[in-house]
Amino acid sequence: MFCGECGSSRTATVESRKRQDPRPNDTTIIARLPRPTGVISVQVPAVVPAPEPADVVADAVTAADAVTAADAVTAAEQPAEHPAEPAVVLPSRATFVLSFSTGQRVSVHGSGLIGRKPLPQPDEIFDDLIRVADADRSVSKTHLEFGQYDDEFWVSDRVSGNGTVIRRPGEKAESLEPGRRYVLPRGTRVEIADHSFSVD
Repeated sequence: MFCGECGSSRTATVESRKRQDPRPNDTTIIARLPRPTGVISVQVPAVVPAPEPADVVADAVTAADAVTAADAVTAAEQPAEHPAEPAVVLPSRATFVLSFSTGQRVSVHGSGLIGRKPLPQPDEIFDDLIRVADADRSVSKTHLEFGQYDDEFWVSDRVSGNGTVIRRPGEKAESLEPGRRYVLPRGTRVEIADHSFSVD
């Protein structure tokens, strides 16, 4: 229906009441590639025909003959009796005897700690933990560390409270610097606070 005065449509929707287009104004046109048409070829290995029963029997006989011949050649190349291989002998570490002033005598052949209650750190592993009976507690709980290098005995002070002194044969007394290793010949006397031990 149209207005008789102005001639405009009376059923037209007001512009403000129209729904907005949800699509963005700057729509990008994406060029779509055409779908591939055709067949993708894949190389198929040639099918080998199954051998006839007579061929299978012949091949089996030939293979058995080849295995027997190979075994005969291998047996001919090898000697009748294999000589026994020599056993691998690991070099043994030297044994040292520690004679303490308390009367203890301990044979050691590896590494260890000496003290009233020696306790290794979580990441440390030792062969021996030697406890020194000390009622006066002059010896630290973990006073001294020892070990071997090239069959030589060494000691290292573990930051003890009263320190460590060594007396090598024919030499003057020497105080140990904590954390440093000192190689000791046999016959050396090691003083740990009020106690001592000799390395034999």
